[in-house]
Amino acid sequence: MYIKDIHKIWLATGGEKVYLEPSMANRHGLIAGATGTGKTVTLKVLAEAFSDMGVPTFIADIKGDLSGMATPGEENKHIRRSIDTMGITNFNYTSYPVRFWDVYGKQGMPVRTTISEMGPELLSRLLGLNEIQSGVLRIVFRVADEKELLLIDLKDLRAMVQYVGDNAKEYKLTYGNISPQSIGAIQRALLTLEDEGGEIFFGEPSLDLSDWVDWADDGRGVMNILECSQLFQHPLLYGTFLLWMLSEIYEMFPEAGDLEKPKLAFFFDEAHLLFDDAPKALIDKVEQVVRLIRSKGVSVWFITQNPTDIPESVLGQIGNRVQHALRAYTPNDQKALNAAAKSFRVNPGFDTAEAIQALGVGEALVSVLDTDGVPSIVQKANILPPRSSMKAIDQILLQSVIFASPLRDKYATEEDRKSAYEVIVEENEKAEKEAEREKEKKEKEKKKSSGRKKTTLIERTINSTASTIGREIGRKIVRGIFDTLLK
Repeated sequence: MYIKDIHKIWLATGGEKVYLEPSMANRHGLIAGATGTGKTVTLKVLAEAFSDMGVPTFIADIKGDLSGMATPGEENKHIRRSIDTMGITNFNYTSYPVRFWDVYGKQGMPVRTTISEMGPELLSRLLGLNEIQSGVLRIVFRVADEKELLLIDLKDLRAMVQYVGDNAKEYKLTYGNISPQSIGAIQRALLTLEDEGGEIFFGEPSLDLSDWVDWADDGRGVMNILECSQLFQHPLLYGTFLLWMLSEIYEMFPEAGDLEKPKLAFFFDEAHLLFDDAPKALIDKVEQVVRLIRSKGVSVWFITQNPTDIPESVLGQIGNRVQHALRAYTPNDQKALNAAAKSFRVNPGFDTAEAIQALGVGEALVSVLDTDGVPSIVQKANILPPRSSMKAIDQILLQSVIFASPLRDKYATEEDRKSAYEVIVEENEKAEKEAEREKEKKEKEKKKSSGRKKTTLIERTINSTASTIGREIGRKIVRGIFDTLLK
């Protein structure tokens, strides 16, 4: 709950009230705990507070129960007990300004990006490529970038991979060996991705993340909720897609320095999927983004069952922690529990590891940064109740909210403009006809020689393609920290 007169977020109450300083929110946060211990309530209370103080948010909704934030909460004995025992005054149930998004376009406005925008590094992870195959994919992107060929969807990428494979000898001296085996492996991986429905979010219009930075008429920040229950069925797709969004936000925002409050807050549920099986080079870049993005005014919150799910290098960038209950039934569980306990500044009033195991639903150990950026002594506290509904809204209301969005017309209809695939096919057809004419001409003029080198079929194709796409792009292609395309 955002307390306007003191400009702080009242998050929890134990022996004393626990406040989160808005100026320290961009030092990021962690919400951890076993299933059913209250992580979702903590997420909702924080998101509501950010919205109340005019900070737009993005929330990944895996369980499908965050849509209730669009409607006011309802009184029940548990919430009433919390209100009374915490001494909360002027507590009122309210709805929040919400926009719903869905990669599959069913439970929200469609979310799309292009192949060029995602870039070779994240796409390699999505396709499950090894190091050699990833190197070949980088060559494919490099050639496409140099020729100013914008890759929009999977058929564009397949066409470009095929082109590079067909002309491997031409590029060998510049980029190194391009084996037919690697080309075949990439094509098979693309086919697998398409069969799994992964092509659904490659297309246009691509998501403009600046649309997420918006406010309601009353000044509250808009909540952008990404429905992920279906996307979560494909964990690698989910993790890679969220990494792409994080990289886009990183590249989009300018340096801002120390701010009184964040410009945007991100909540990543099941955050371990961002890092599972990720190569060290990718984790290093995530750590770099998390470290640097705070200077751009972005607050990132990771929600996961166990803090050890997050790489140590990334955990080191997190200043605010809310730890719900953990159970230690196995040696690995005990090791994780001890690691979680050691991450807190010791409170002499209790044993941290024992306290984590004894926490009830809605209770947590909380440590936040003070105004000097120093972690507070860990406190055992009860999380405040949310003011919006804990129940998912029905489909009729959900669709009405989606329909009423001012962005609906922008994203509702998929576009399929002329891109690399269409241009290459068209130019190949023209080149084949020209080759037939040349053949007929040579048969008539067998004794004549032009004395000049003729452009190859693929050179004519690429030259024409580059001219066409180049006129549409009109600028040099530049890539960011994850090799994502800078807009």
